[in-house]
Amino acid sequence: MAKLNTPQMNMTEAATPELAFAQSSLGKKLIENLTKGSASYQSIADYLLRNQVRVTALGIEDLAQSCQVSTATISRFARDIGFANYAAMRNEVAETLQSVFQPVEKLRNTIERRSQETTPAITSLEYALANTDATKQNLSIDVLNQVVTKLAKARTVYVMGFGLSAHLAGMLALHLQPFCSHVVEVVGYGGTEVAAGHLASISDKDVLILISFPRYANDVIKLAHFARDHGTCIVSMTDSTASPLAALGDYLLLAPSTHPVLPSSSIAAIALIEALVSSLMVSNKKNVEKAMKLTEALSAYLHGFEATSKGGSRELLTQRRKKSALD
Repeated sequence: MAKLNTPQMNMTEAATPELAFAQSSLGKKLIENLTKGSASYQSIADYLLRNQVRVTALGIEDLAQSCQVSTATISRFARDIGFANYAAMRNEVAETLQSVFQPVEKLRNTIERRSQETTPAITSLEYALANTDATKQNLSIDVLNQVVTKLAKARTVYVMGFGLSAHLAGMLALHLQPFCSHVVEVVGYGGTEVAAGHLASISDKDVLILISFPRYANDVIKLAHFARDHGTCIVSMTDSTASPLAALGDYLLLAPSTHPVLPSSSIAAIALIEALVSSLMVSNKKNVEKAMKLTEALSAYLHGFEATSKGGSRELLTQRRKKSALD
């Protein structure tokens, strides 16, 4: 698998403790083991990335039981990532948490103070703004452009999301269709069986975009492994580097999804989808012509496009462009 391409995170801008912890020195060591370590090491790294607060109160026996490994494996893991023993590693987890929670808690406290004077609806919008801002701050344009290049060259672009992420997959697939050779929404109205059928012929000539936010779906992880085994380029769109999707992709696009009430917020993910599609559209002059043809094809069904001929439709579109430029 190609080296994972991840955005460079600014810890003070991270919207969640998970994002900030994952970008710490300790977090990077854990992510490396999550990607390249043995099955036992992957289990330990995954647990530490997801349960940092809980780990600070766990003895080595408790952690071993939670990770379904031996205490000897826990001790060896701690030594291999640079600590004298498990206790030293646990202390580092606690110290790292203290440092990464400060900017995150500052953000949350600010929102909570505002929420005391407002409504749950406004608080929800505050979180949406914070998540979107974090997405903007942490987005790597270089990674985004690499993804755009892969999409433009792909034989088929597969887009997969289950559960709460299914509507995001549908939105992205619809946006990509005019500008990619072939786009398949893997899940659609079906379940795992339908998704598996769509991926049956996937190959190294294709791109698979995985979309999953809390709550994460196990099916997307299992099917991603199938695609990876067939050499497919994988783009993971998720909320954190601690997400189970992060280690599966060749490219990682992050959109924090913290929400005070819902399992996750989709606002930043939608903004990231629009950013990706916008970059794809302007990456090639031919895409402008494709957009024109799409508008002409739909003109008879769109309000305000009453022209009955192709020429008339183009003329009306030109007039509207001129008007927009003047405005």
